[in-house]
Amino acid sequence: MSVEEIESAVSKLSEPELSRFIRWFEEFAADEWDRQIETDIRAGRLDAAGKRADEQFEAGNCTPL
Repeated sequence: MSVEEIESAVSKLSEPELSRFIRWFEEFAADEWDRQIETDIRAGRLDAAGKRADEQFEAGNCTPL
């Protein structure tokens, strides 16, 4: 199914169906985000950013929330 076909199908949903689809898609997108972050963490792609954050914290460059 193409993106255009999906867009067409979504545009034809009733209001209750669209609300249900939106809730489903938001959960789907959040789960995909979580999977990607986990993949990036395991691959070490966030190590440099974490190191910089630790250095800034240790240098006192952070403010309490």
